[in-house]
Amino acid sequence: MQEQVIFEEDKLYRLNKNIKLFLNYFLGPVLFVWVCYSVWKQISNQPDLEKHLQSIYLESTGGDSWKLWVVMLLMLVNWGIEARKWQVLLTSLQKISFLQSFKAILSGVALSLNTPNRIGEYGGRVLFIPSENRIRAISLTIAGSFSQLLVTLSLGAAGLFFLSDELAKTEMFNALRIWIAVLKTLVIFAVVIGFIIYFRLSWLIRGVEKLPGLEKVVKHIAVLENMNVTILLRVLSLSLTRFMVFIIQYVLMLQLMQVEISWWQGFWSVSVLFLLLATIPTIALLELGLRWEYSILLFSLFSTNIVGMYAAATGIWLINLVLPAMAGSLFMLGIRVYKLK
Repeated sequence: MQEQVIFEEDKLYRLNKNIKLFLNYFLGPVLFVWVCYSVWKQISNQPDLEKHLQSIYLESTGGDSWKLWVVMLLMLVNWGIEARKWQVLLTSLQKISFLQSFKAILSGVALSLNTPNRIGEYGGRVLFIPSENRIRAISLTIAGSFSQLLVTLSLGAAGLFFLSDELAKTEMFNALRIWIAVLKTLVIFAVVIGFIIYFRLSWLIRGVEKLPGLEKVVKHIAVLENMNVTILLRVLSLSLTRFMVFIIQYVLMLQLMQVEISWWQGFWSVSVLFLLLATIPTIALLELGLRWEYSILLFSLFSTNIVGMYAAATGIWLINLVLPAMAGSLFMLGIRVYKLK
């Protein structure tokens, strides 16, 4: 009987080792090929994309070409801030270097391209965390994403109020009047409730504890109780700083593409744009079309350069999402998902 048990344990060990070998040496290359193919497929299927890319090329080689390089540099700043935020979030769980955090962030971008509202980002990040801490790290990732969402909702709601006067001057205002009023109310309500939940995460944990059958879940999310107000404020400030970087990038790209829009108008228009992208479920690789539609809806309030709006949206999508995803897929080639014993 004992020999049978030993045989079964040995068989299970060999099976687990084979699975780990597969994940370690095949998952990374497969994901790399998958990301490259997905990006190529989506780009090649976009209507009039060649015209928009040509417009980007022509404008970026002119006298304002420095703006494109600033946007590229700010892409690194953007994801660098997110990497720092990930470091801060992991403080209560484990230490991680900035470089390791940066690799994890870009790998998350690579995995998120084909998932609704980029939920695959969580899986990409935690691959750089020891396996025993991965589930708890996911709850920290969600907390970080929640802080970014709160910033987006808050500034997006403010943008809706600012753009109301501009929308009132257009013919479509009557058709959108009720929708805008409802959206304002819902967003403000979500922001208030969201901030209460964010700064009282312990309440959330206690609420989950009272639900039957969720003891294991509580064990993994209990790490959120270690996040004091100081850490939460740091994470929130990093999310706000990152949002400001988004704004600067987009306005610079609009100006580069000869879209006549002031910084003040651009700030609130882009805030509403990100609000719409955050609240409407979509897939990152498929959201370029939505970016085009929302750009026309918002920026046409101030400019008639439709081609420039398309080109700016395409440029931001390529720089902020596609390039980081390609880099992240390369980082994933070196990942060892499990330690082999």
